[in-house]
Amino acid sequence: MAEIIDHLDVSSAAQFKALGHPLRHRLLFALGQDAATISQLAAALGTAKGNVAHHLGVLRDAGMVHVAETRQVRGGTEQYYRRSVRRFGFSGEGARANNTVALQAVAADLETADPDPMFTVRNLRLTAAQAEELAATLQQLADDLADAGPGESRYGVVVSVYRPRQATTPGEGS
Repeated sequence: MAEIIDHLDVSSAAQFKALGHPLRHRLLFALGQDAATISQLAAALGTAKGNVAHHLGVLRDAGMVHVAETRQVRGGTEQYYRRSVRRFGFSGEGARANNTVALQAVAADLETADPDPMFTVRNLRLTAAQAEELAATLQQLADDLADAGPGESRYGVVVSVYRPRQATTPGEGS
């Protein structure tokens, strides 16, 4: 059985290419801590098994998922996939583009979230020091969350502090 590493800093072009499709992010979200088959993932994500198989292959080739176990079922072999990494970090030139793809994956999950998710977007004026403190506090809060274990519901957590595009004409924006 392949060892699961705690953290992977995604920084190379090949790694970002592997994460270049929202379904690949959704597959990583869906795998969470549990192994699953192509059929289980296709049903959970509402997409075709062939589509899931293709994207899992890309993630497997990039070392982000692996076959955790195989089982014989009705004359065939069923493969259970698992994430190879607990947490991903993103840096380098591809990080900004990856944010967009990851947010597309989150948006797809939010459309079908049950029950209705808590989602807040707020723009306010902060000093650079306040923004840094807020980002550090939110990062620490997210880092300190511990998985409750098998049998508990999975939740997605998205944390971001960013500067929106500035208005170009006087009087625009808030």
